[in-house]
Amino acid sequence: MELIFTKWVSAFLLCCCLISSKAFSVEGILGDDKVRGVNLGGWLVIEGWIKPSLFEGIPNGDMLDGDQVQLRSVTLQKFVSAENGGGTGVAVNRDVASSWETFRLWRVSASEFQFRTVLGQFLTCDAFGCSATAPSPSNSETFFVERKDNRVHLKLKTGAYLQATCLEITSLQMAMERMRQLVFIRHGINTVRIPVGWWIAFDPDPPAPFIGGSLEALDNAFSWAQAYNLMCIIDLHAAPGSQNGMEHSASNDGTLEWPNSPAYISKTLDVIDFLASRYGKHPAFLGIELLNEPSADLVPLDTLVSYYKQGYNIVRKYSSKAYVIICQRIGKADPMELYEADIGSHNLVVDLHYYNLFDPFFDHLSPSENIEIIYKNRQTQIQALNSANGPLVFVGEWVNEWNVTNASQADYQNFGRAQLEVYNAASFGWTYWTLKNDKKHWDFEWNIRNNYLQFGDSPIRAVFNCGLWVALACAWFPHLLFML
Repeated sequence: MELIFTKWVSAFLLCCCLISSKAFSVEGILGDDKVRGVNLGGWLVIEGWIKPSLFEGIPNGDMLDGDQVQLRSVTLQKFVSAENGGGTGVAVNRDVASSWETFRLWRVSASEFQFRTVLGQFLTCDAFGCSATAPSPSNSETFFVERKDNRVHLKLKTGAYLQATCLEITSLQMAMERMRQLVFIRHGINTVRIPVGWWIAFDPDPPAPFIGGSLEALDNAFSWAQAYNLMCIIDLHAAPGSQNGMEHSASNDGTLEWPNSPAYISKTLDVIDFLASRYGKHPAFLGIELLNEPSADLVPLDTLVSYYKQGYNIVRKYSSKAYVIICQRIGKADPMELYEADIGSHNLVVDLHYYNLFDPFFDHLSPSENIEIIYKNRQTQIQALNSANGPLVFVGEWVNEWNVTNASQADYQNFGRAQLEVYNAASFGWTYWTLKNDKKHWDFEWNIRNNYLQFGDSPIRAVFNCGLWVALACAWFPHLLFML
């Protein structure tokens, strides 16, 4: 059920009669317990798949940041091509479109766009002609798109039109999640992990295409958390230049530039400094995750370790107790590499993300085979890391979903029970991805209410047996919807 609020929103169940596990404990958690919570995905870093309706009614909604388009002259019946993939001239001479004829969009407004080549240069035009040589976009690389269905004219800021008589535009993929609206959704156990983007440090006037408001919302979240004995983990989900090329990591078009730019890394550390200085002494501040899901293929380990060490030292300037969380590289990377890196001396946590998705290996596994992986692979890894001399273990993202066709409710219950049993043993704890989602099995509340995710005798079961409801007030932001 969806509700739209104008002034306040209410939250969900929270029970304070948690059962403590004494094998490990986390400082600051009510009852000296471990972290058991949810992610607020889709709140301050919007991902359209979590709430697709947020993208309804956007002008030129099939032309957002990262969309790939091809341009063809209606008269010549030839495609526009960036010769050699970019860096040289532009021609209208191709019968068939491939990579050189494909441009990634940077959206400036509903009618203004910039076109990036496969090699990273931008389409640029002046009085002398056009080329694909601009390393970064400005006025000469910005085009007004006059559109009727899939027919377009491209006009420069000067008023001159790009001539290939008339162009057809073909969209190659659905839009990457770029619209920066603000949604507040909250349901807690004892902790919430809150993904934020780097632009939060520049609120209330962040650079385009980001919008303001996220910092005020995060301030409110800390106030509510303090009032109701919850703890907050700030997760830097989106770094400048993108740490993995994914749509939720602040990449305009899927390009990963963060590890190759000292300026981007320095800017990211400035964001950590901003967040740590603002919240380091707050009673509801449990910790900060320095970077979400850096790519194992494209982020070198030494670059990442250097960044983590600097980030750890920055946090320690403002708090001696806050947990500093370092995310393992996604892809084929061993989390033990972070244990061997000597990043920090105390209250350091390694974040593992466990999904039985996103890898062809899982595509044809049966329910029992999926569950076997939880016990044989994941449990073994968590036990080994728990025993290692180093950081605590955190399963920062997991979900009760898999690539099993026509799974029964009992199958989902068994899968969820296995994950809870194994992840409950992590020395720092876990947070589910995510609180609310249009995809039912990703939606924490839906799983609980519909009995797909059961807690058995695990400590979390007490949360839903106590029956204590907590109402949270959320300040209204003009022009933005708060959706549950």
